[in-house]
Amino acid sequence: MIFFAKKKIKNKYLFILCPPFSGSTLLTEIIATLKNVSPNNEYGTREGQTLPSVRKIMFDHEDRWNPNLFYDWKFIKKEWLKHWDTSKTILLEKSPPNIIRSFKIQKVFKPAYFICMVRNPYARCERNKRMGGDLIEAAKSMVMQLKYQKNNIEKLDRVLFFTYEKLTENPKKVKTEMIKFIPELEDINIDLISSAHNFLNKKMKIRNLNYEKIKKLNREDLEKLNSIFKKENEILSYFGYDVIDY
Repeated sequence: MIFFAKKKIKNKYLFILCPPFSGSTLLTEIIATLKNVSPNNEYGTREGQTLPSVRKIMFDHEDRWNPNLFYDWKFIKKEWLKHWDTSKTILLEKSPPNIIRSFKIQKVFKPAYFICMVRNPYARCERNKRMGGDLIEAAKSMVMQLKYQKNNIEKLDRVLFFTYEKLTENPKKVKTEMIKFIPELEDINIDLISSAHNFLNKKMKIRNLNYEKIKKLNREDLEKLNSIFKKENEILSYFGYDVIDY
C-alpha cells in the first residue's frame, strides 16, 4: 500500500488595515466568505483583538492606540493560530489598531499581506457625533490614523490600497485589484448582501453611505472638525479628500 503525504499548505497572512467604522467589517465579511480564507474571528466585528485569550492585552483598555505599547506578537500569533483553519491558504485578521503596529506584525507573520483602506474623514467622524463623542478629538484621531496609513502604504512590503468610496462605487475594479494582489481571492463575491454594522441597521448590498452620514453634520459640527482638518489638509489631500465647508 502506498501512502501519499498531505501537501503542506503555504499560508498567507492577510491583514486588513483600516480606521474604525470605515468599512473594514464590510470588507472582512466579503473576503471571509471565500473557500480559501479563514478569519480568526467570525463573530461581531470579526476582530482578532477581541478573542478571549488576547482581549485583555489588546482590547480591554483605553490604551489601544498607543504606538509605544508593547505587544508580544509571538504569543498573539500562537493564540490566533488556535482560531485560524490552517488548511485554508489565506489566514485573515482585522483589528483597527493594527494600523499603528503593522511593521511589527510584518516581522512575525510571514508572509504578511496588507490591504489598506480609508474612508472620508467627515463620514467617519459623524459616527462620533451620533454616539455623543467629542468631534475635535475624533478629528485628531482620524488625522493620526491617516498619517500611519500613509506610511503603511508607502513602506510595507506587500500592500494593496483602495478607499471605502472605491470599494462601494466601483467594486468590480476593486475585485480585479484584489485578485491580482492575492490570486487565491479569485472567487470573491462582490454582490454579497452584507450584514456588516451600519447606521441604517439593515442588511444591504455594497453601497456608499457617506452622503447620508455627512449631511447629518451641521455648521457647528463642521467648524469643530475643520479646526483640525484645515491644519492637516495635506494628509486629507493625499487620500483625495477635500475640506468641507458648510
